[in-house]
Amino acid sequence: MDDLRNYIGGQFVAHSSSQWLDNLEPATGSHICRVPLSDASDIDAAVAAARAAQPAWGALSHSERADWLDRIADALEARYEEVATLESRDTGKPITLARAVDAHRSVSNFRFFAGMLREHEHEVFEMASATNYVINKPVGVGALITPWNLPLYLLSWKVAPAIGMGNTVVCKPSELTPLTADLLMRVIDEVGLPAGVVNLVHGDGAGAGAPLVAHSDVDLVSFTGGTATGEKVAASAAPAFKKLSLELGGKNSSIVFADCDMESTVAGVVRAGFLNQGQVCLCGSRVLVEDSAYDEFRDRFVEAVEAMRIGDPSDEATDLGALISESHLAKVQGYVELAKREGGVLLTGGTSCVPSGFEGGNWMAPTVIEGLSPDSRCATEEIFGPVVTIHPFSSEDEAVAIANNTRYGLAGSVWTSDLDKGRRVSEAIDTGMVWVNTWLHRDLRVPFGGVKDSGVGREGGKWSLDFFSEAMNVCVKHD
Repeated sequence: MDDLRNYIGGQFVAHSSSQWLDNLEPATGSHICRVPLSDASDIDAAVAAARAAQPAWGALSHSERADWLDRIADALEARYEEVATLESRDTGKPITLARAVDAHRSVSNFRFFAGMLREHEHEVFEMASATNYVINKPVGVGALITPWNLPLYLLSWKVAPAIGMGNTVVCKPSELTPLTADLLMRVIDEVGLPAGVVNLVHGDGAGAGAPLVAHSDVDLVSFTGGTATGEKVAASAAPAFKKLSLELGGKNSSIVFADCDMESTVAGVVRAGFLNQGQVCLCGSRVLVEDSAYDEFRDRFVEAVEAMRIGDPSDEATDLGALISESHLAKVQGYVELAKREGGVLLTGGTSCVPSGFEGGNWMAPTVIEGLSPDSRCATEEIFGPVVTIHPFSSEDEAVAIANNTRYGLAGSVWTSDLDKGRRVSEAIDTGMVWVNTWLHRDLRVPFGGVKDSGVGREGGKWSLDFFSEAMNVCVKHD
C-alpha cells in the first residue's frame, strides 16, 4: 500500500514532519504501509478546519445531518468486504470476526444514529405560568481518539453521533491500525461530506494525541483506550473544562452458578474470554465458578478452549488470530510467567503457537490458569490477551466480593437458570454493564461505559446524543 496521508479540510494532505512509522501485519510481521507521525502543526491545521466548518454544519437540521449519516452508511456497506479484509489484516483478527463485528457495526452505527436523530424531539416542561423547552446545541469541535482492537467499530461509534449533533471532529486513530480510518476518510470524501466536518490526523499519542487533547480550540474529548493513557487525557482536558468521555480498561468476571445450562454457558464463557484473542475491554478474563460445579465446568471449559482453531486470519475456519504487536505479545507472556510465580497452574496454553508460514507474527495459544488467589495481580490486573484465570466460589456474596475486588468496573456476565438470582447478583456488581446468560449482546440504545478506573461518562443511544451536545433551557412566560 502507499504511504498514508492525513485528511484535513476535505483534502488528503502530507504531514508536516519527516517522521514515519512502519505498519506491520500482526499475523506475519510483514510491512503493510507507512503511517505519518504527525505533530502539533498538523493538529493545528485539522482543528482550524473543523472550527471553520462548524457554524454551517451545526446550522443544519437533525434530519439533514441524518441524511449525511445514511450516505456514509451506504458507501461503507458497498465496501463491506474491503472493510473486513483491511481490519483482519491490520489487527490480526479472523476474517469471520471482522465481517460479523467490525464491518457490520461500522455500517449499523451510522444507520442507528441517523434514526436516533430523526426521532429526536425537544423536551418540554409546562408550568402554570410558563413553558420550558430544552434544545440540544452542538458543543463545537470534538477530539475523537480510538484504540487498535476495534478500529472502525469504535471510530464510527464516535463520529456518527458527534457530527450528527452538529459538531465537527478531528479523529486520531491508533497508529497500529490506521487502515480502516483511512478507508472511512475515503468514503467521506467520496460522498462529498462538507469539507472540515470530519478530519483525521495519524500519529502516536505523544506527537498527535497529546496536542489534540490539549488544543485550546477543542471543546470535547471522547477517548477509548487504556486506563494509564486515560489518566493523562483527563489531566490535560480537565483544566480547560472540556466535556470528557473516557471508556477505559476492564477486568471483567464471568460468574458461573451450578444451576446454569452447562453447554451454552461453556460456549458463552469461552467466547467472552477469547473473542479477538482476548483483546476486548469487555472480555471476561476472570471466570468465577460455584464450587459444586467447578470440576465439571473447568474440564469442559479447557476442552472447548483447546478445540479453538488458531491460524491464518484470512481462513474462514480460523477462530483465533494473532496479537496486535510483538511488544504486546511480550507483555501478555510476561503475565503468564508472573502467574506461575504467584502459584498459578497452567491448564492449557501459555506458549507460542505459530502456524506454518506465519513465523514472523505475534502468536500465542489461548491460556487458562487456575490456583491463583483472587487478589493476585494476574487475577486483578488487565492483561488484554488470550489469558483467563478461573476461581471457585461458595456463595453469591463471595462471587460478588471477588468480582468487585479490582480497580475496574466495566462489564461482566452471570450464568444461571434462576433469573431472579441473575438479576440480584448483577445489580450487586460495581460495574457499568452486566449480561445474564449471554455476553456482548449489544443494544445500541443502552448506556455504554464503566465505573472506577474503567472510565467516566456514558455513550450509546441518547447518552451519546447528550454527550455530544449542550442542553439549553428556554423558559417562555405565558401572557
